[in-house]
Amino acid sequence: MKKKYDVRGMGCAACSARVEKCVGALNGVQTVEVNLLANSMVVNFDEGTCSSQDIMDTVADAGYEASEADEEAHRPGAGEITKERTGEMRKRLIVSLVFCVPLFIVAMCQMAGILNLSDPVLLGIEAGLTAPIVAVNYKYYTVGFGMLVRRSPNMDSLIAVGSAAAVIMLYFESAGMILTLVTMGKFLEAIAKGRTTGAIEKLLELSPTEATVMRAGEELQIRVEELQIGDRVIVKPGERIPVDGIITGGSTTLDESALTGESLPVEKGPGEEVCSATSNLTGRIEFEATRVGEDTTLSQIIRLVDEAGASKAPIARMADKIAAVFVPVVMAIAILVAVVWLIAGFAPVRAIMVGVSVLVISCPCALGLATPVAIMVGTGLGAEHGILVKSAESLERASGIETVVLDKTGTITRGKPLVTDVLGIDLLLAAAIEKNSGHPLAKAIVAEALEMLESERSDERDEIPEVSDFEEYPGRGVRAKVEDEEFFAGNHAMMEEHGFGADFETGSSMASAGKTVVYFIRDGEYAGLVALRDGPKATSLEAVRELEGMGIDVVMLTGDNAETANAIKEKVGIDKVYAQVLPADKDKVISELQNDGDKVVAMVGDGINDAPAISRADIGIAIGSGSDIALDSADIVLVRDDLCDVGKTIRLSDRVMRTIKQNLFWALCYNVICIPIAAGVLYPFTGWLMSPELGAACMSLSSVCVVCNALRLKLQKL
Repeated sequence: MKKKYDVRGMGCAACSARVEKCVGALNGVQTVEVNLLANSMVVNFDEGTCSSQDIMDTVADAGYEASEADEEAHRPGAGEITKERTGEMRKRLIVSLVFCVPLFIVAMCQMAGILNLSDPVLLGIEAGLTAPIVAVNYKYYTVGFGMLVRRSPNMDSLIAVGSAAAVIMLYFESAGMILTLVTMGKFLEAIAKGRTTGAIEKLLELSPTEATVMRAGEELQIRVEELQIGDRVIVKPGERIPVDGIITGGSTTLDESALTGESLPVEKGPGEEVCSATSNLTGRIEFEATRVGEDTTLSQIIRLVDEAGASKAPIARMADKIAAVFVPVVMAIAILVAVVWLIAGFAPVRAIMVGVSVLVISCPCALGLATPVAIMVGTGLGAEHGILVKSAESLERASGIETVVLDKTGTITRGKPLVTDVLGIDLLLAAAIEKNSGHPLAKAIVAEALEMLESERSDERDEIPEVSDFEEYPGRGVRAKVEDEEFFAGNHAMMEEHGFGADFETGSSMASAGKTVVYFIRDGEYAGLVALRDGPKATSLEAVRELEGMGIDVVMLTGDNAETANAIKEKVGIDKVYAQVLPADKDKVISELQNDGDKVVAMVGDGINDAPAISRADIGIAIGSGSDIALDSADIVLVRDDLCDVGKTIRLSDRVMRTIKQNLFWALCYNVICIPIAAGVLYPFTGWLMSPELGAACMSLSSVCVVCNALRLKLQKL
């Protein structure tokens, strides 16, 4: 089973690497992903071999604290832990500054000769001012030395050893400055981290706390948590939709921008679906609740964004490997540097302080944050635009897409075909044969028949006949009996498979005009046809041109015949088409395209009939309404029915990956350059040595720079 945990106490990449290593070594644990930014851990384990308590005990033995994430709370652990950490850091920083400022002034005045105090008095004043700073930042010592004892030093160990060495050498101002500057950096980092979860926080604020329901003929105000499936919910203008449902009365205009990123209002009426967290702009509506609690659209979006932000991208593996050995290597370098300076004839005090500078300037945090901050900001930005990425790995892979395969019905086209021609067959009889099918064409025929019954075109006594012995042939058609007569309804391929004759000449002519033809057979004889047209979406042509402009091959995949497929192909400008492909065979086409030059292939479909192909593709993208976001087969879900969002997804991935690479480059270069400078490589040429205080300031700013660079993603338009 897979379970998520909140992990407290991690301060740097070395911490997350240790937790991952310890938990991963447990028998029964199959995979473990620890996210430093999200303060979380996702473990896939065998319940028969390993228990959740074993995992939490292992984390505790490693020096940290783990608890099972509260999935019911809708609130990701990262947000709560980050807020808590920010508040704690603020208090520590205020106290540290209160005593550090006078400590710094005393030290500077003494050095400038303004103060002429005896050494014992000066040391007493500096020690008195340093003591509160050490006390309020005691966690650096308890955690840092604790991890040293466990032979797994982390960043706190570097700070603890460095500041403790300064205190022992009676460099009180250095110790106070180190602790204060590091705490200031941690505080700024915590603030920046909090902003990375802003998208989820905004989503959480969208959900109303109360709802109006009709019970026993009365309107009652209840908490949203008390709503049940089947409740009649009333929403007035200016209120938000509390849960998902189907409108049963009234009509209105909804603002769905919070979920889909679409700024234009949407008209809704009886029989249409409404989603939680959307805003009711104009009319009073009543709807029947169909999804409540964890099943609502908003809840699913929050869960997907949270899981994606807490997951780990493959590119992070390199940083993890470096982080696992970073702190021990830095401590070894610091000792070696101090020894070299002693051998070179320098005073022990100076040699030790150079070693301290090496310790405090090193920053494993920047390495650990390089990937997760960009992933979390990127997935949040995607959610704001109606792009839901299920994992960091999916977001990374999307940047390498070379071929995009598009399903026709519902993806390129509107997916709501309309009947244009009825030849030979009675429409009500055709509707009877098709009414038990869930295919869009069947639904369109039934809808046309129902509309006819409600209009002047039908006698009041007319109705859709009952059928028996119904059978469906996926991708082909249906068979049913009406009053002992056997009917077949389907496409050209079905007619040929069963040896039926039909007016294929008329059907072919209609197909060439972009229509889809359904042939009907009564007791083995041709009975007529129904033609339907499903035109391209308004943005399909623009989307195809955009993808081709990005150097991506675009392919259309459909179960329709070649004539209909070619008609749509010409309208949207796609060069390559696979027609008359059964749903079960679509994944074979994906495999062929993948093997053609080892290309990275994305499949875009509605996630239902296209599920096998979506699963087979390197990146499966489901496109559909806001309520269909939890499709298991898809890696990425586009909430809006807009094909242009495929291009947005690829651009989002490109920008996130570019940011990650920038962060990793900065983090590695910072340490590669700054550690030698702190070790004194410039001293023979310039006579300058870096002070521990300056080293602490540089270290603090390095991780802040990484987080702020990731936050720049929020400013970019997709």
